Amino acid sequence: MSDESWIDLQRHPSTRTDAVRAIQVAVRRSSAELQLTFRLDGDIPRIRVAPTTTPRFARDLWQHTCFEAFIAIDAQSAYHEFNFAPSSEWTVYAFRGYRDGVPVADETLNPHIATRSTGGQLALDAAVPLDRLSAIHARALLRIGLSAVVETIDGLSYWALRHPKDKPDFHNADGFTLSLEPPGPEE
Repeated sequence: MSDESWIDLQRHPSTRTDAVRAIQVAVRRSSAELQLTFRLDGDIPRIRVAPTTTPRFARDLWQHTCFEAFIAIDAQSAYHEFNFAPSSEWTVYAFRGYRDGVPVADETLNPHIATRSTGGQLALDAAVPLDRLSAIHARALLRIGLSAVVETIDGLSYWALRHPKDKPDFHNADGFTLSLEPPGPEE
């Protein structure tokens, strides 16, 4: 996604870390999927990342280093949360409203995840199958929240497009600030 523009995530002011300098995300949408590239710049040896494993559904990924996408159809309170771990593990949650939902262990929602790391950068590519969430998702105006939880040797830090509360809360719809128009008929 080298032709995409990068969106900066902001660290929640209640959390501190000097191991992470910046987190940026590039986003591209087609009718079938949402493609995301998360790029973390920092002192990678100080960041705790689970080793790569077989891609699989796993719970509680947000308790360690993971990247997240919250996907809502504009003007609806329902949303989905995708967690992407550098280990290739993933979780999908379906919510009817604010924090009112359950994990969805549906292999057809399995996002493709690829991770790369160097001494100063950790990058994770994820492809979310929008057309498998619902037929409406493929052609609707979407509100997106992008976030990251980073576990370092010093603790956790929380990153998002916008932090609407005093405490980190990625589920707050006021943080779903990226609007993605439906793709054109040829996409």
